[in-house]
Amino acid sequence: MIEAALLSFLAPAARPLAPQVTALPPLAAYHDLRWLFAFNQSWLGFTAVLVLLLLARSAVDAVLVQLAWPRDPSGCVPKTPRILKSLRASGILKTPKTPETLEAAEAPGIPTIPEALSARGALGIPETAATQRPRFLASVLSCAVLTILVGLVMSPVVTLMFGAALVPFSWPYLAALPILLGTAVALSQGGVGQAWWRHLPPVRTAAWVIATFLILSLASALMAHLDTPGIVAVAGLVGVVDARAWYGLTTTAVRRSVARPPHPWPWRATLQRIRRILLDRTSWVPMAPLAAVMVIALMLGLVRLAFTGTVRFPLAASDAAAGTGSGDSQPAGSGGLNGTSNTSGPGATSVTTVSGSGSKLRGAILVVGGFGSSCCHDADTLRAAEPGVLVRQFSYQGLNAAGQPIAYARAGDLPIQVLGDRMAAQVEKLHQQARAPVDVVAESEGTLGLYAMLARHPHVPVGSLVLLSPIVEPGQLGQAGGTVPGDALLTMNNLVGGMSPFGSSGAQQLIDSVSQVGASYFAMVSRDRSRPWLAVIPLADAVTLSACSWPQNVIFVDAFHGGLLGDASVRQTVETFLATGTASTDSTSQQHLRTAAQVIAAAATAWRMPQLHPACPDDTS
Repeated sequence: MIEAALLSFLAPAARPLAPQVTALPPLAAYHDLRWLFAFNQSWLGFTAVLVLLLLARSAVDAVLVQLAWPRDPSGCVPKTPRILKSLRASGILKTPKTPETLEAAEAPGIPTIPEALSARGALGIPETAATQRPRFLASVLSCAVLTILVGLVMSPVVTLMFGAALVPFSWPYLAALPILLGTAVALSQGGVGQAWWRHLPPVRTAAWVIATFLILSLASALMAHLDTPGIVAVAGLVGVVDARAWYGLTTTAVRRSVARPPHPWPWRATLQRIRRILLDRTSWVPMAPLAAVMVIALMLGLVRLAFTGTVRFPLAASDAAAGTGSGDSQPAGSGGLNGTSNTSGPGATSVTTVSGSGSKLRGAILVVGGFGSSCCHDADTLRAAEPGVLVRQFSYQGLNAAGQPIAYARAGDLPIQVLGDRMAAQVEKLHQQARAPVDVVAESEGTLGLYAMLARHPHVPVGSLVLLSPIVEPGQLGQAGGTVPGDALLTMNNLVGGMSPFGSSGAQQLIDSVSQVGASYFAMVSRDRSRPWLAVIPLADAVTLSACSWPQNVIFVDAFHGGLLGDASVRQTVETFLATGTASTDSTSQQHLRTAAQVIAAAATAWRMPQLHPACPDDTS
């Protein structure tokens, strides 16, 4: 509640992070790491703040362990009379068969504490090791080890979220979220109990982490619709849930430290002894850290399989689910503007630029593909559907001496300043040929080049703008060059780039340029309302959007980021907008998608980088 109140004055958009400050250890450490990355510090400042956060987090977690430790440890030992019966039947537990003890053993209630402690003693488990609250300094040391471990295994998660704040699109976020949840579950029992690192987490602690994650997401969604008193109240209620989760964590640790008595069935008892022997002989293996590392390795493997084509993700929207076009719009022809299956290579030289040669042109359209797109046949289907319009695909390599787009197999890494200048040159060329303003249809990275073009060349002859899978609010955290978060993002970019077809440099020039000028270019373009525009946003990209009220010319489709140029319903919506200047946004399915996007955006704020600037400075922009 204190953090929520402070953030209400300092950074209101970051208030959904407040309930996580007292969450279970892995989620609380993730809360600290994001604040550490949010200020783009150099190595000296980063190290100093890191040490302070390590000491503070270890002390806070140790205090929470002390407060949450069960006051009555006898409530955590096995309470079933059947266990006492099995111990007596196996000869391990021998008690005088007095009427009082027989009555206690047969009674359906809780057995007496002396009997339970006798059972534990018969199994060779000291009472203090099983039930006694750990000393404070020991808890501080254990929590410090956990905090360091969480910082190491979750640094890729924070780096991906940092990258998603610089270049906001959903794929880094969707890759980071499973790693976050998987490592949090793997380390869920960390810092509590003896040698927690030797064991995989119990089901109870894993369930508490998952439940806490869901409740924190729900709280974030609620905070988007509340004022400051309501947000502080929600933070307090979630704090109560955090406290209950801590109590469940410590109780599970006490229960786990009490070994199970032998099963009355001989073969089950034999399996128990074998399991105990194996645990004793492998007690040196750090099972919990290994499980956390395996989660990261699994995600890296999936990324590699995705790049090789072994695993494919649906990129384009469903024809039936778009819900954006009016039902009486005429179809846009067969096929699609498939930016992923084009086979044109560097040797392709024939590029058709004008459809309906000899007829009067009604205008021009420049189609700008995203990162990794090929040139120059992605606009063929749109060209066939618009016979009286000059349709050309933007070439990331520029124009040749004849003024034709230079063909290539895959768009590479370029600064957005270069993209903006090349886009302006190609728009001017089209304008000279068509003698009319040029409409621009840009997707993903192409929208960054569009922002740069409009900011650097404000008088370029551009008509309508269509943004597919747009990069909204790029460069949210400012310049990252020469900072620790920037270096971490560079390392991550090199790692992913080395597994991809784009080379080890990945998108380094693009990231650096967006970090430097992306935010200023976007701000300049956002203030310009002189041109008609339409933004088609896939629902998955809602995880990177601010939970604001969006203009009516922002529509959503049920899709992942990228590939919208190849969807027939999206193409139909684009054609309708370019022809009439409007698009249908009041259909029932579109209203449902917009509502879903608002909920997703609000809930996702809890796990993104903290927003230090107002989330919704101008709802009309």
